[in-house]
Amino acid sequence: MVPITLAAIGEIITERSGVVNIGLEGIIMLGALSSVYVGYFTGNLYLALSAGILAGIAVGILHAVISIYLAGDQVVVGVGLNLFAYGIGVITLYLTWGTFANSPIIPKGAQIPKLYGFSPFVPFTIAVGIAAWYIIERTSVGLRLKAVGENPRAADSAGINVFRVRFLATVTGSVLASLGGVFLGLDWLASYTRDISAGRGFIALAMVVFSRWNPIIAVLSGFLFGFLFAVSLSIPSGIVPDQVIWSIPYVATVIVAAGFVAKARAPAALGKPYKRE
Repeated sequence: MVPITLAAIGEIITERSGVVNIGLEGIIMLGALSSVYVGYFTGNLYLALSAGILAGIAVGILHAVISIYLAGDQVVVGVGLNLFAYGIGVITLYLTWGTFANSPIIPKGAQIPKLYGFSPFVPFTIAVGIAAWYIIERTSVGLRLKAVGENPRAADSAGINVFRVRFLATVTGSVLASLGGVFLGLDWLASYTRDISAGRGFIALAMVVFSRWNPIIAVLSGFLFGFLFAVSLSIPSGIVPDQVIWSIPYVATVIVAAGFVAKARAPAALGKPYKRE
């Protein structure tokens, strides 16, 4: 549930400001790739974590500059991020480790240690969801964020810097999605695989709608996916094709999310570049 929930919370923050980022899949890949690459060669957990965070910041800035300041098509930017991440991942695997499949296991020193048998990313993800909800719903920062996403022209007239708010929201969302990739690379798998994101970025986009742009519900949605994923792993192979079993959490999540599409109301200015007149 960790990578999907972190990406979903990040996208909620981004979309609340009026910017849509469908490049979550690629950002998860880049976060995992950069952290594993640095972790493999340094064996240092802090350097590996920093690499993953910096990758998220860099991608967030790129997306923000093109989408916000240059008024580019936000969907096209996201598609480009996904394609770039997949391509650079395959190239890095081949040039560094001579394989198109997966990297070797990273040194123990670069792996995230367990906390009472659990990954520390689990309580961290829950805390991020609660903090995001509180900031959005109970602080002036959240009020500015929602104002920019609903009516940027009115927000601008009230003295809110629309571009800066959207920029910071986009970068924050990218960093959270990248941390989802860091979890996959340094914790769960301790390596990088070509399909490491495995559609989690797209499921996170569905969960944003399912949660109605509420971080708390996004956390609960993440637990639902995690539970269904555990159920799929517990089903003995051979009863039905493995591909059907592996698809259970994805199909179930999309079906549940589809039931909320008609009831959900996106921010009014979502996906619309703002231009001062």
